[in-house]
Parts: sequence; C-alpha cells; structure tokens
Amino acid sequence: MDKTPIQQLEQQVDQLLRTGRRLREENLLLRSQQAAWLSERAQLVEKTDIARGRIEKMVSRLKQLDEEL
Repeated sequence: MDKTPIQQLEQQVDQLLRTGRRLREENLLLRSQQAAWLSERAQLVEKTDIARGRIEKMVSRLKQLDEEL
C-alpha cells in the first residue's frame, strides 16, 4: 500500500526531528570535548611557562658559575 502525501510528509518531519536531536546531542558532546581540550591546553601552557622559567634560571646560574671560574 502506497503512503499518502500526508504520511510521507509526517515521515519526513519525524526524520528531520530525529536528525535535529542527534545533531544537538553531537553538538553538546563536541562543546564538552572542546572545553576539556581548552582546559588541558591552558594547563600545558602553564607547565611550559614554569619549565621555561626554570631553564632560564639554570642557564643564568651556569653563566654565573662560568664567569666565576
């Protein structure tokens, strides 16, 4: 039995609604992942800055020791 145009339209609307829900859920997941990655990036930048500072201090100390010798 063929579907009437109204039934076809209802089916298409249902499919669009399902697609919309799926995309909304996917969007929420992606936003959550983005927030986690941004947080991780901020932590890595901070650690890099700390390491850079320590290395600069060590280089400075080595230069001072070299000058003393």
